[in-house]
Amino acid sequence: MQIQVLKSKLHGVTVTQAELDYIGSITIDEDLMDAANLIENEQVHVLNKNNGERFITYVLKGERGSGVICLNGPAALKVRLGDVVIVISYANMDFELAKTFRPWVVFPDTPTNKLK
Repeated sequence: MQIQVLKSKLHGVTVTQAELDYIGSITIDEDLMDAANLIENEQVHVLNKNNGERFITYVLKGERGSGVICLNGPAALKVRLGDVVIVISYANMDFELAKTFRPWVVFPDTPTNKLK
């Protein structure tokens, strides 16, 4: 049996940009992507701690060390600059493996989005 479990989590990053006129996605600083084991084009769920919005999009690489968290396209309407969001990805895996799997959970500095 396969189940879906938490794979990666950026807990509490600050939105630095919102670009409505874009094809869609979330741009994330490549340092944060590496720390959370996220890859470009990976599906993620974004949870906005300021207004309760939840949506699904995909990851684009942002400039390494920039701290960028940019919501693009329609997702830009679900955030304001300075909002704090949680970015989560999931993975399918065997039920027995899932019992011992440890996800990558990162708590970056807020509001700079730099790794502690």
